[in-house]
Amino acid sequence: MHVMAATLFDALGRVLLAQRPVGKHLAGMWEFPGGKLEPGETPMDGLARELREEIGVTLLRADPLIRVPCHYPDRELLLDTWTSEQWEGQPQSLEGQALQWVLPEQIDPSILTRGDRAILQALRLPSRYAITPAQVPPAQVGIWFERIGHAIQHSAQLVQLHLPLWPREQVRELAAALLPIAQRHGSQLLLDGDIEGAQRLGIGVQLNSRELVALSERPLPLAQLVGVSCHDAPSLARAELLAVDFATLAPVAATPSHLQTLPLGWQAFHVLAEAAALPVYALGGLAPSDIAEARRNSAQGVAGSREFWSQ
Repeated sequence: MHVMAATLFDALGRVLLAQRPVGKHLAGMWEFPGGKLEPGETPMDGLARELREEIGVTLLRADPLIRVPCHYPDRELLLDTWTSEQWEGQPQSLEGQALQWVLPEQIDPSILTRGDRAILQALRLPSRYAITPAQVPPAQVGIWFERIGHAIQHSAQLVQLHLPLWPREQVRELAAALLPIAQRHGSQLLLDGDIEGAQRLGIGVQLNSRELVALSERPLPLAQLVGVSCHDAPSLARAELLAVDFATLAPVAATPSHLQTLPLGWQAFHVLAEAAALPVYALGGLAPSDIAEARRNSAQGVAGSREFWSQ
């Protein structure tokens, strides 16, 4: 079943949520409004019709956001989500559903259906994911505190502290020192594989595929980001099963750090990202200048290290 959904924004930056009414599948849960695409309809036409019938608004323009495959015991559906700030009318309940306007950062993910949680993360996550270079020595802690702090102050919204040469406690101390800066600027910090440190600091964690396999459940509360480094369809499926927030998929292009690994290329990346039920960052041999190409191939954006710290 092909289902269209919309993230409609008002002038205050709030997004519209609708509650599934009694008698429907997942009744009581909140979702982004929309409905089933009819045979012969284009996605834009179907979305416009559903919004008109469901909440009485006229859609003027929308852009693709994310496509989320959803697997339930009794049904399979594709949640094809578009985002829009250009629509007319006053949203109203035409099907008995409750409506509410909420800022994306204030939405509690636990009230949303599983598929709509992925949509929320696609709204919240930026198009750039900066990862510190692995070769940074521990002696450069002062330099990198300044460098990361400067990047956060100049719009770096998602930063992974990937510092394998450092003692774990030193990485935690750096994260703790950066945390007030990140909080002031609405940025998210993630530790590399350190679940305990992330729990202690209340920040996110990025796991590799081996760490992912060792888990039986999501390692952090929904309020803390969990990312996973993936390389193939099975690892992406495992990430989906554990309800993580996003994945990186690599390598898309040739990279000096993985010379023996055959790059995926954009076509293979597109196929894997399109089938994943979570936002996916393209990683490996890429730079911020590749964001537009990544978006055309179903990526949330681009992740990287060297090219993201060159300025």
